[in-house]
Amino acid sequence: MPATLSLPPFDAAAVSVARAGKAVCPYCGVGCVLTSTVEGNAVKRIRADPADAPNFGMMCPKGALAGEVFSDPDRLTRPLIRREKGGPLEPATWEQAIVRVADALAEAPADRVAWYGSGQLDTEASYAFTKLFKGLLGCNHTDTNSRLCMSSAVAGYTQAFGSDGPPGCYADIEEADTFLILGANMAANHPVLFNRVRRRRVVEPDARIVVVDPRRTRTAAHADHHLAVAPGGDVPLLRFLARALVDAGEIDAAAFAAATDGGAAWLDRLAAEDPDDLARRSGVPRAQLDAAAETLFGGRKLMSLYCMGANQSAQGTLKNRELIHLSLLLGQLGRPGCGPFSLTGQPNAMGGREVGYLAHQLPGYRLVAESADREAMERFWGTVRGSISPEPGRAAVEMFKAAAAGATDVLWVACTNPVASLPDAERTREALRRTPLVVVQDVTAASETVAYADVVLPACQWGEKAGTMTNSERLVVRSDRFLEAPGACRPDWWIVASVGHAIEERRGDAAGRFAWASHEDVWDEFRRTTTGRPCDLAGMTNERLRAGPLQWPCPDPGHPGTARRYAGGRVLTASSKPRTAGETQETAARSAAICDAADAAFPLVLTTGRVASQWHSRTKTRHVAVLDAQEGGPFFEVHPDDAAAAGVTHGDRAAVVGRRGRAEATVRVSDEARPGCVFSPFHWADSAGPLANVNQLTSDAVDPASQQPELKACAVRIEKVEEAR
Repeated sequence: MPATLSLPPFDAAAVSVARAGKAVCPYCGVGCVLTSTVEGNAVKRIRADPADAPNFGMMCPKGALAGEVFSDPDRLTRPLIRREKGGPLEPATWEQAIVRVADALAEAPADRVAWYGSGQLDTEASYAFTKLFKGLLGCNHTDTNSRLCMSSAVAGYTQAFGSDGPPGCYADIEEADTFLILGANMAANHPVLFNRVRRRRVVEPDARIVVVDPRRTRTAAHADHHLAVAPGGDVPLLRFLARALVDAGEIDAAAFAAATDGGAAWLDRLAAEDPDDLARRSGVPRAQLDAAAETLFGGRKLMSLYCMGANQSAQGTLKNRELIHLSLLLGQLGRPGCGPFSLTGQPNAMGGREVGYLAHQLPGYRLVAESADREAMERFWGTVRGSISPEPGRAAVEMFKAAAAGATDVLWVACTNPVASLPDAERTREALRRTPLVVVQDVTAASETVAYADVVLPACQWGEKAGTMTNSERLVVRSDRFLEAPGACRPDWWIVASVGHAIEERRGDAAGRFAWASHEDVWDEFRRTTTGRPCDLAGMTNERLRAGPLQWPCPDPGHPGTARRYAGGRVLTASSKPRTAGETQETAARSAAICDAADAAFPLVLTTGRVASQWHSRTKTRHVAVLDAQEGGPFFEVHPDDAAAAGVTHGDRAAVVGRRGRAEATVRVSDEARPGCVFSPFHWADSAGPLANVNQLTSDAVDPASQQPELKACAVRIEKVEEAR
């Protein structure tokens, strides 16, 4: 490394800071736009403008209180470095921190470095990371917590339609007749969208809501039909609904077969299914399934809304395919008020997929396994032909398995907390302990992962930086910067650019691939990678995004954007027809409903999820007093029959024990739980106590197509914990 490192320009004073500004809410994938009024570099008021898409004046309590996250007493404000593994973190300059990271990345073999990021990073930062690792370092070991959230939806869309991305938009809610909500507690986790669902039923009293969830959630309480599916029973339940459509004469079999690839063979396999057996395997009484199926009859417009309950499964991709099959059977793809719609869990998980940050991707919905895609990006980035590896990198679970086995020299974690969120938490800790250099880029030391960092890079958070995000309906929104960041915090894109620039200087490479002066420079480069691609954002110039949001595809500056895709049923497969799932995929799904199945030693099934007042691992919401007071801490929700069998009562301290570990929490006895199931939120981790992390129990089994882990189901038993007197 040269004696003096020239970092990319960053002049905080030169960046316009508004006294009021708009930014995408930092929580879920609805992508609400919040307007903040600022006094004395503090947010004084947050409101939602009725004219602003996508929330049009609505916001949830987390969004309304988002200004309070800036009071975090654990805020990181300067770089920190450990001089040796296990030593104390000490203050450092940006130059020292950048040199430490750049030297380690440049010296390590490309196969021994990795980056694990987040769907909360803005698009500019996500693109910068993709370019650094896949373009400059030739390393595809890049993945993010989107793998835990949306990768089965990605695989389902890609297999069926030839490309990722939902066909419809939020406006379809106002036109749908039947809402099939599977594995998504929208009332708690996507409340702004669920308000629109409820309003639709007020405007159209004949509209119906069907909720598929083992628990009687807030969402299920509003349903016309709550189907309390057994863990692993989603696929047979969805096939029952498809079979009901066929048996009722609601579809034109010849038209379906002609409009799809593989449709005739798929119908033959469906006809061989026994409806009573499907009902038994779903765990839902046949009469309830029959009643719910009737909401699909008579040409009603079906909108399927689904999230992690569908995706976090070793059968997650097939669940997505079966949801898509229902829309294809009804002939409703590309029509208003219809279609499959995946609810994104994070504000920019969609944008991250566009930049290609998952292990198998490249920008513009390209794939590392496709030679033409690699060559296109090598030309665009000005790198040597063959510099991008043709082998997909390690997805999230495999990435941390490899690190725990000693196969990784440098692991860079950005804007996420894998100690809390990955399955089999003890292995995650071992991965971080064993990796020689762990780099953590974040805004707060409250993240359990920071405790394992050898280099800490302090980032700006929302409101302190400008950037771009894409929400669940493909709406691209630009956020303002309206606050001065504390201390030496820097935007994420600048941190990545600085490391890339330092590596180029170290190599004597004068290409200047990271010589961006602003986030707008990064955006202008990235949008050009999407030209002519399925997620075409080429027409979304900085000027247009400053004026307002746009939906892709948007191929040129005069294009208005695209609300719905696949009009007329034409998709992006080679034949332009949607593909149905194949026999091999369906047969494999029959082998085991869940991978970590219950038995005599572990007779119950644990499922995890969210509560309305908290977010991910609570690094934000724990500092919002109103939200944090709504839940006293981690809990296990247990059906009365299971509580009695385990000898525990409401309010007891109990342990849930599985094949990988143990967690302790307070028991909540409730008939909202399905018999045989235990529910626990995953928000509380090590900082709440040594046994608070429920992901010490969860399974690392993954979907073979999406590599998404089966976080929603693992075998456990309950043991009462005697409180110390």
